[in-house]
Amino acid sequence: MTTIGKLPWRKQRRPDRRMSFYGLEMLISEDRRQREGYTWTVKNITEHKEKVRSSVTLLQSNRTAGSIMLHMLLAAVSLFVNGFGVYLTIQANIGAGPWDVLNLGISRSLGILYGTASVAVSLLILVIDILLKEPIGIAMFIDAVVVGKAVDFFNWINAVPACQSPVTGIPVMLAGLVIMAYTQYTYMIASLGCGPRDTLLVGLAKRVKRVPIGAVSIALLSLATLIGWLLGGPVGIGTLICAFCTGPIMQAAFRSVRFDATGICHQRLKESFSVFLRGLRTSREVRASSR
Repeated sequence: MTTIGKLPWRKQRRPDRRMSFYGLEMLISEDRRQREGYTWTVKNITEHKEKVRSSVTLLQSNRTAGSIMLHMLLAAVSLFVNGFGVYLTIQANIGAGPWDVLNLGISRSLGILYGTASVAVSLLILVIDILLKEPIGIAMFIDAVVVGKAVDFFNWINAVPACQSPVTGIPVMLAGLVIMAYTQYTYMIASLGCGPRDTLLVGLAKRVKRVPIGAVSIALLSLATLIGWLLGGPVGIGTLICAFCTGPIMQAAFRSVRFDATGICHQRLKESFSVFLRGLRTSREVRASSR
């Protein structure tokens, strides 16, 4: 036995041997027999192990009805604050984000509140997600309702007046994107499902495997922007800022709190209902035994 990076390895291991460790499969070839190669391999195994442990911890915390309710509350509060971030990007008054262009276009065309239009679009997308047989979680329904109505609330109290120039509008929009990024983190750690739009993007990308997911995202956002613009939604420099800065800002926010979104395993709606039913049966049994 030889020791490399404080781990034992057998001599003369066959090249290209497939190995599995916490679900991570890697091919090890002869040209990676050097110390750096093994150090890199051990490092990646360790990182993946931590991701799995994080996911397992979150799933274990959703094994009781009380913990699911607590996480639902966390998701709702996060999405309400996220709605304030969306509100700021709209009040920047330099063009809204792609999906908000659509929501505002529908709102202006039909004479309804922004939140009502947002809920209608979100529920429609949620139906498409279900038809695509994508995983659905409780938080997706909360997302569909809370964000839009939060924007209506902040509009109602006139929390921030609309900006009158790009000089003030751009900082307000960036502040909104930062708030949205951090609340996305607190929303995701509830591990009760992604947003309807993110789920739609993943579902479409699965069905057009030859097209990169980035291209699918651009096509989806472009379609939403085009329809919204035709309906009278505001398109401007802010639309470009949202389209190209949302991802990097979110990535920076996740890094600042050492959060890896790929390590989250979201609980499906069926699993959540199973936990509630199990808890209900347990409480009935306890009541029956106490009599």
